[in-house]
Amino acid sequence: MTLRQAQDERKRFGDHARRLAGVAARLFGWPPHWFWQTTPREFASIFETPDGQADGMSRADLDRLLEQDSNG
Repeated sequence: MTLRQAQDERKRFGDHARRLAGVAARLFGWPPHWFWQTTPREFASIFETPDGQADGMSRADLDRLLEQDSNG
């Protein structure tokens, strides 16, 4: 790996980490230090079901949330 490639990788990691820190703050109310003290595996586990599967949201669930949000 060249120095330039390593710098690009580091920048991409930083960009993604910054976005995820924002997600943690908005969705969970986490202060920054909570995010930075959490391992990637711990953070990912928040989005998994108890059996370890990361299920997506169904369209019906999304529609229900959108309806709730639009009604205040």
